[in-house]
Amino acid sequence: MPVIEVKNLVHDYGSFRAVNGISFSIEEGEIFGFLGPNGAGKSTTINILCTLLRPTSGEARIVGYDVTAEPAEVRQNIGIIFQDPSLDDRLTAEENLVFHTMLYHVPRSERQARIDSVLEMVGLRDNRNQLVKTFSGGMKRRLEIARGLLHRPRLLILDEPTLGLDPQTRNTIWKYLLFLRDRYGMTIFMTTHYMEEAENCHRIAIIDHGEIIALDTPSVLKQGIGSERVTLVTADNRRALAGLSQKFNIEAWELDGSVVFDMPEAENTLAGVLTSLDVDIKKVSLRSPTLEDVFLELTGRGIRDYSVSDVERMRGKVRRRRMR
Repeated sequence: MPVIEVKNLVHDYGSFRAVNGISFSIEEGEIFGFLGPNGAGKSTTINILCTLLRPTSGEARIVGYDVTAEPAEVRQNIGIIFQDPSLDDRLTAEENLVFHTMLYHVPRSERQARIDSVLEMVGLRDNRNQLVKTFSGGMKRRLEIARGLLHRPRLLILDEPTLGLDPQTRNTIWKYLLFLRDRYGMTIFMTTHYMEEAENCHRIAIIDHGEIIALDTPSVLKQGIGSERVTLVTADNRRALAGLSQKFNIEAWELDGSVVFDMPEAENTLAGVLTSLDVDIKKVSLRSPTLEDVFLELTGRGIRDYSVSDVERMRGKVRRRRMR
């Protein structure tokens, strides 16, 4: 039985369809990534899986429990780390964890041992009596991970778990997450904007405009691009862009002062293209496709400007709602 099973899931905010009939499943022990631009439907899907939001139609099940009909059973089987901080910073680290064990009805006889274990796991044992408001961003994130594990969930849901953290802290947190997967067989469902984090996933679903447009392993997704990324440093980028378009019908763009384009079998064909361009080329670099290339190819390179203020207000209400 899949840990997560989603079939034809739909959610509307008024006349705006945020999730449009998506289907996917996640197996036990899998790390599954959800990638998409802002407004693509990622957080709406997570709120449905966490029982904070009812779907308009379709079905979603967590370890066999229906998220709409059996929310209490679903919540007992998931740990959640939201994008926005949710700790009480007026309490100590340990007090936050004690409160969580009470909410999830962890047996009183087991509470202290579990708290000690998770604090040790995330390296906060010596900070247990420290007020959370004095913690750094990375320490707060590690404490949220510890809290999400106290009731020993089968599924850990992470919505942008390392957003805004420095690379060293992100790396440390991922060591904990991979340790959990390897030691306990925990299933992890996550969203992220960091493509290097997405490389840790067994499979990735790319969602755009509320629909899943690609779903596969990172390696297969990258192979689907089938081109190498070419970057040129030129004396005249405008002329280079025009020459690539007019002579070779190559769609190129300017990025950080360089000319960038994708080319199949570039190692064999690039030399002929460059010698035909009427522009001084100072530097050439090639690299294999990355997940970022896949993401941009499938969702577009422009920054989206969604006018969905009503949707954002609705999402704000969902984030503020207490789990009943």
